[in-house]
Amino acid sequence: MGVLNVKPNFAPMQKQLTLLFLLFFGSIIHAQEPVAKDTVVRYANIGYDAKGNEVSFLSDTPPLQQIAGAPKAFYSYYWEFGDGTYSTEKDPKHTYKKTGSYEAKLWATNNYDTGKPPATRPKEVVINEITKTVDDLATMTDDFMLKRNREPMIDEEMVMIVSYKNTNNYSSSGNIHLFYNEIAFKSDNFLEPEIRMHHGETLIPTDVMVYNKDHNPTNTFLTSIENELFSYSNQPQDSTKKTNLPLSMEEAKQLYRSQKSISFENMQPGEERNLFLTMRTAPEMIKDTSAIISVRGIYVPDNNYGDHTVKDMEMEIVTSHDPNKMSSNGVLMNYRLVRFKTLKYKIKFQNNGEGPARTIRLETDIPDMLDMSTLKLEDQYPACPICPKEPVRYSCLDTTFLKNKAIFTFKNIYLPGTEQKNVQEKDSTKGFVKYSIRFAKDFHKQKTKSRTAIIFDKNEPIITNYATTRFTPGISIGIKAGYNYYPKVENAQSYFLSAVVSPYKPYRFYGQAEFSNSFNSNTSTTSMDQIVDDPRNGSIQLQRTITATEQKSVNWEVPVLLRYNINNYLGIGAGVQTNINVSNTTHNNVTVEYYEGDSDQFLMDSKTDTSSEKESFTNWRTGILLDFTAGFSRLGPSLGARYVMNNKTDFNYWQLYALWRF
Repeated sequence: MGVLNVKPNFAPMQKQLTLLFLLFFGSIIHAQEPVAKDTVVRYANIGYDAKGNEVSFLSDTPPLQQIAGAPKAFYSYYWEFGDGTYSTEKDPKHTYKKTGSYEAKLWATNNYDTGKPPATRPKEVVINEITKTVDDLATMTDDFMLKRNREPMIDEEMVMIVSYKNTNNYSSSGNIHLFYNEIAFKSDNFLEPEIRMHHGETLIPTDVMVYNKDHNPTNTFLTSIENELFSYSNQPQDSTKKTNLPLSMEEAKQLYRSQKSISFENMQPGEERNLFLTMRTAPEMIKDTSAIISVRGIYVPDNNYGDHTVKDMEMEIVTSHDPNKMSSNGVLMNYRLVRFKTLKYKIKFQNNGEGPARTIRLETDIPDMLDMSTLKLEDQYPACPICPKEPVRYSCLDTTFLKNKAIFTFKNIYLPGTEQKNVQEKDSTKGFVKYSIRFAKDFHKQKTKSRTAIIFDKNEPIITNYATTRFTPGISIGIKAGYNYYPKVENAQSYFLSAVVSPYKPYRFYGQAEFSNSFNSNTSTTSMDQIVDDPRNGSIQLQRTITATEQKSVNWEVPVLLRYNINNYLGIGAGVQTNINVSNTTHNNVTVEYYEGDSDQFLMDSKTDTSSEKESFTNWRTGILLDFTAGFSRLGPSLGARYVMNNKTDFNYWQLYALWRF
């Protein structure tokens, strides 16, 4: 289309853009660097003293490594006795019902400690005689319970306790289905579990599952609940009773990619049993410490009927075992569908004092992009009613909602302290508040951060971690069309059509890639006169040579930009691009005219020669571009102007366009 002999100096601008790209991508790489692992292994030992079939166990744990600024560090304990029973006491006593050899296991969890939980080797316990009889005591408040000994930590193991009970007045056989590794997360959070069964249960291959068809198809509701390893005497154990078993199974398979199914037989009326699963977290599990993950259990007490119980157990990812924690289920959300999502937050706390807490105040930050008017209290412990306006003497929970803060205050309660005399069960010192909230009408695609100040009576506040919410980038496809203006090229015409790919409705900085197909043409005419001898009579004559050139080309361009939205209506960007002529056709018409004498008054003769030349994939160029848009900068229609500076001997040009993002 033409050549300019102007070579602008792009070195300063290229250096600035290079620095901008390095800073941008460098921050991403730094954010993805792995956290250094603690390689120091500590051990906890098991001791015991057996008198007949009555055994006293002793835990020998290594010294704690206190987290600076945290409450006093302590251990919490979880024991398995090898006969299908367990305990959470520090040094429990257990009476075995039968003689034999049992393998006792211990998991000690180091709360407010900087190291890994100590490893423990199982201990063999041999019972040779029965000197004491023990009656079975009913401990379950529901027919199906999911519990755990600790929160999941990256590259560590936790134990899930599955407790089930026969509430029928007859002996029955049934199944338990466990689902884990949510499809919502890209990678698995747990590896293949180790399952310990003590009552003749067997694993069922998932490809031969048969569901009972006796069900009520109208009863298809589903509610998620959580049962933690709390020993609260008044803690409610909610259950979701359903009858459409095939539907419940299909719903679970839509949410989880891993499944274990277990069959049991001949369970007597009122009998309670436990299953134990060692769940080791995967190295590639989600790293967000404010994320909530879950497992689901489906309990079918009798294979002859479709009645079943569905329960979910929610867990928070941790990097250290801190009972004071805030978490959210909004770790990764689809921005296109977020209008239909309700965020759920959970604040957990623990009294680490030497006496009971009477008043506990939770001051929680609420991000601007959330609608305070939609905040709803979902659950809490200690369980108590909402406080009325007038002062009362009974236990209650006071709720105060400010512009960007929610305050939950437990009044007139009794929550034991971990250092309190005669408090053996550490879980009895814990509590929580769970609430839900929706997004406001106008909000941007931003990460949010919330944390809570926990105040026990008149003590100094304990500040939790940040509970964060994030959005997946999403994909936005755009269509772009416009006109290229070449200031230094005469009679040039250039139109283009482009496809644009960028994140869906980005807030500020984002990357954008394009593919453009340009259709270009330009014409030029030159004329040259010269006096030559007339071969006919030896006189002189005027010879005029007229050259008309027409060029047509199809050009591919691939720009890559780093863009910034100033607000909802204005955006700027800078980047680089490469382009190449896919096809280029040149038509030349050369006309030679002869005139009598030395003037062009009398045309004597004229002849024209025509030639064409075709080339493909030529004239490869790179360049730097600056871009500006006005309209709807994040989604929808906008108008834009772009200036492209080529770093070769080709021309610079303006690009004027209309863009619509979907």
